[in-house]
Amino acid sequence: MIARIQQGHRTIAFPDTIPALPERFRGRPQIDSSRCLEGCRRCAESCPTDAITIESTRTFSVRPLSEKMLHRKRSAGPVLDLGKCLFCPECQNACPEGAICYTQDYRLATRTREALVLRDQTLALAEALDEEARRLFGRSLRLRQVSAGGCNACEADVNVLNTIVFDLGRWGVQFVASPRHADGLLITGPVTQNMKVALQKTYEAVPPPKLVIAVGACAISGGPYVHHPEVSNGANSVVPVDLYIPGCPPHPLTVVDGLVRLLGKLTPEELLRYDEQVREHCNIGKGGNGNVCDASPSPTRKAAPARPRRP
Repeated sequence: MIARIQQGHRTIAFPDTIPALPERFRGRPQIDSSRCLEGCRRCAESCPTDAITIESTRTFSVRPLSEKMLHRKRSAGPVLDLGKCLFCPECQNACPEGAICYTQDYRLATRTREALVLRDQTLALAEALDEEARRLFGRSLRLRQVSAGGCNACEADVNVLNTIVFDLGRWGVQFVASPRHADGLLITGPVTQNMKVALQKTYEAVPPPKLVIAVGACAISGGPYVHHPEVSNGANSVVPVDLYIPGCPPHPLTVVDGLVRLLGKLTPEELLRYDEQVREHCNIGKGGNGNVCDASPSPTRKAAPARPRRP
């Protein structure tokens, strides 16, 4: 009993305090295409989910002094789809020049599927709902969690949001058993054929207006099961999605961050201060490489053999 009394307050003071993450945690990847070797495709060939493609050229315009507008082409380097990414280190290990590395930035949620495709160092993080939606959901959001054929990793990390460590209820977000009592759905898993009709019926049972949140690579794109005949390659092929939270599985803080942004729980000033605090904590800025990896080429780094391409 005394030990319980002395343990104090255990809930993370989010967003005022950024908790320490494990050294091995891999958050938002950074790409430095200027390091890419001409014709190199090792990162793309090593990716188990084809999340990386290589843009060979990109057109840009310049106007030199006393000359007409010129259109030139240059190498664009890797393009990484966070919706497919498993956050494994295969691409980082395969790159001989250190063009790809992972930071500890856990802020990954976006409002659109297209925003998850990284072509440079920026990521358009989720914006808040409109004023009317915030009026309806801002103080109380009830979600029905649908496990649409997942491996239970995303489900487990969503479940811990109800513990005293994260205390999702302080933001007014709770999970309910019936879709008729819910304001929206939180979907995990690649939506297998056996779950497709169940997901559609659950979505229809939620009274409008309603929100849909896709959590994890499987729910966004199919993840490691993409293009398998028994999956639907993500929830957005079955129901409209309002918030995408990537990861395999996403860290609980990634989910909390996405929900807080979606509901507009922070004022613009608080959000600006919070984002700056995360950037400083993760050592991210212009040219920053984050805490997880050193983007400088290492003479001892050995490139991993390329994986055989899937038919």
